[in-house]
Amino acid sequence: MLIAVTGGTGFLGAHTVAALLRRGHRVRLLARDPAAVPSTVDVVAGDVTDPAAASRLVAGADALLHAAGVYTFDSRRRDELRRVNVRGTEVVLAAARRAGTGRIVHVSTVGALYPATTPSIGVSSPVGGSREPYLASKAAAERIARQHRSAGAPVVVTYPPALLGPDDPRLSDQNARLRDVLRGLTPIWPGGGLPIGDVRDSAELHARLLGGEVPGAAFFGPGHFLTTREYLATVRAATGRALPAVFLPPRALYPVGRFADRLQRGWPWTLPVQYGAIHVCATAVPVARDAPTGGVPARPVSETVRDTVAWLHATGRITDRQAGTLSTVSPPDVSRHRAVLTGPGPGAVQTEEVLP
Repeated sequence: MLIAVTGGTGFLGAHTVAALLRRGHRVRLLARDPAAVPSTVDVVAGDVTDPAAASRLVAGADALLHAAGVYTFDSRRRDELRRVNVRGTEVVLAAARRAGTGRIVHVSTVGALYPATTPSIGVSSPVGGSREPYLASKAAAERIARQHRSAGAPVVVTYPPALLGPDDPRLSDQNARLRDVLRGLTPIWPGGGLPIGDVRDSAELHARLLGGEVPGAAFFGPGHFLTTREYLATVRAATGRALPAVFLPPRALYPVGRFADRLQRGWPWTLPVQYGAIHVCATAVPVARDAPTGGVPARPVSETVRDTVAWLHATGRITDRQAGTLSTVSPPDVSRHRAVLTGPGPGAVQTEEVLP
């Protein structure tokens, strides 16, 4: 099968591309920088907001994975959130419908269903009404995907949790937050909770869906719902570090988050405190136990945290002291694919190249 992919050089996208290639599929990526794409895939140069580029991407493709999106609570990137997450979804899904693409997988997020009106969320949950910029942009994209599906398009929507894991091309939001925790930059935590999953599990789900192995119209990425206390306890147990912290009611921290967002607009470095992250902890609820995950089991959170910390250390993003007992642990075996650095140093962009 020929599978078209947007967001293939991002965290979830790169892992999904590797999973597709391991299954023997052909992959065609839409990328703004073709030089950052492995030689094992075809490339269409362009942006998700460019209708002509989107049409070239899906021409002749059997399936599409629309994984492109901006995942950030950085207040400086509001316009980018609207342009990529909303306008990009409009353009790409419309192009796939016109081309008659057989299966269209739109990557949403559990956050598109927050704040929920029920104790848990599932495939019948309504789109959320949050006004937080990131969640609002993903909710708007979710509505677009549902409209196409209601009109008869073969759209499948997936809802990944917050993702951790190794081999992250650009140090995505959750891996960056874990690094901040290990650096001691987050001594004050909101209460509440959040869904955590392993990027490798969600990539496996997407590979199954795109290959036509699993029927259905909506799926949740495998994961676990943890309170923030449970999450920090998992990190402490994995690293053997004390990581002192104070937990406060999330809504009590809203003013702090809003002040940090205003400060961020004039501050050149990313602040570890953001209103959006606090808001998620305040509004997140578990995924219903019977929600479909494509038959992919969620690996233990302890394994995900261990592998992520080991990878952060191996790539020089945290020190021996910050990695704690994991400073002597090798990152997970990547014998069938490797990270290809396209720039110098630990901050380099990475993509995945599958080895024969």
